[in-house]
Order: sequence, then C-alpha cells, then structure tokens
Amino acid sequence: MHFLVTNDDGLHSPALLQLRKQLLPFGRVTVIAPDRNQSAMSQALTLHRPLRIHPHGDDVYSVDGTPTDCVLIAFHGKLIDKPDFVVSGINHGPNMGEDVFYSGTVAAALEGVLQGVPAVAASLVTRKPTDFAEPAAMVGRIVRHVLERGVPEKMLLNVNFPFLPKAEMKGLQLTRLGSRVYQDTLVKKVDPRGRDYYWIGGEDPIWKPDPGTDFHALHDGYVSVTPMQLELTDHKAIAAMANWGLTLD
Repeated sequence: MHFLVTNDDGLHSPALLQLRKQLLPFGRVTVIAPDRNQSAMSQALTLHRPLRIHPHGDDVYSVDGTPTDCVLIAFHGKLIDKPDFVVSGINHGPNMGEDVFYSGTVAAALEGVLQGVPAVAASLVTRKPTDFAEPAAMVGRIVRHVLERGVPEKMLLNVNFPFLPKAEMKGLQLTRLGSRVYQDTLVKKVDPRGRDYYWIGGEDPIWKPDPGTDFHALHDGYVSVTPMQLELTDHKAIAAMANWGLTLD
C-alpha cells in the first residue's frame, strides 16, 4: 500500500510528519505538499507557468503549486510509484459545510478520488498552535477502517476534529455538510492614500445549528465524518424538469 500525504498549509506544517508516522505501519508513505501556504485554493491548477519540484529527504517533496498540482504530480509526474490512497491534511482550521468548495485540503482529496483511489481529507477546528499528534492518530484509525471495509467509488471522507484532548471528545458522528450563515464576507477598507481596498474573509463563520450536520457534531464535542460523493447531478430535478418543455426556441 502506497499513501500520498499532502495538504494546503504547506510542507512545513507539523501535521504532515504526524500523518506520515501514523500511516507508515500500513505501507510506504510519500509526502508531496505545496512549498507555501495554499489555503482556499480549491481545485486550482497551475497552467500558465512550469512547476518546480524539490526533494527534502526520502519520499518528501515540495511543489511550487497548489494542492491539486501536488496530487497530479504524484499520479502523472513519473516522480514516484502511483499512490493507492490519498490523505490530505491535517488542515489548521475547519473545513465544514459550503467551505469544502473553497478548501485546498478537500480539493486534494477530491483529486485523489478522481484519480481512482480512496481519499480522506482531515481538518482540526482551531487556529491555535498544536502538534497534531492526537488527530493524526485518529486519522490512522479511520484509514484502517477504510482499508478493511472499503468505500464506494467517487466518494471521499471529510473529517473534522474538535480542538479537544481525545479523552474529552464524546465520540464520532457520521454527518452531512452544514450550512454557513454568510456575513461580512467582504470587508471594505481605505488605504493611507484614500483608495478603497477589500479583504475577503471578515469575521469567523457562523453556522446554522442543524442536528446531523458537521458543525452540530463539532459543537457538541464529536469528531465529524462526512462522506462526500462526486456525483453532483440532481436526478430528481432532471425528472421534474422533463415536463418543462425546454426547447431552443
């Protein structure tokens, strides 16, 4: 079994080494990660310049590109043997609800699924300094279950850990994606020369406290595991819209 470990926080995140330590008992582990922070890059590709790859010891590489670039290089760059499993993270901050569409962490796992292998995206719900040791150990246990039981094709697991000691966590819940309340997502400021500029981000997100969602589980002290399928087609809508009589005229 050959694992690819990547992230969007960059090669120097301590989470990478912790994940590698937990996955080595299952087989070979290769780390290919961005050479700098690439958060919120979603599934962006670097198309208009060459990519540079730098080795950092045995089976560790950095790429001056996005998380998705890293996964594509692993599968098609003739740099390593093709991976059998992609683990992305552990992200320093949550990836819940609609934010998964912006997340470079989730995008890297998604690219692994597109390449035909199982994938797990993992995030720790804090911005505070941490060594990631306990969540990495829990990722290892989740990976073991995936190896033993398998997952459907075109599906990834999006895992979020509360920032709590394991002894204080209440358990694990299988969840659906929550829904974010968007406010102050674009903040207008004025520079010293009187010109307007904007920051995307604003305040920390607020989530609807709906039972069964990833946010609700994390709020109550549980680890959230959300199975995400790549099939986005609304098949019920296709059936309902068949009676619209849509034409080109």
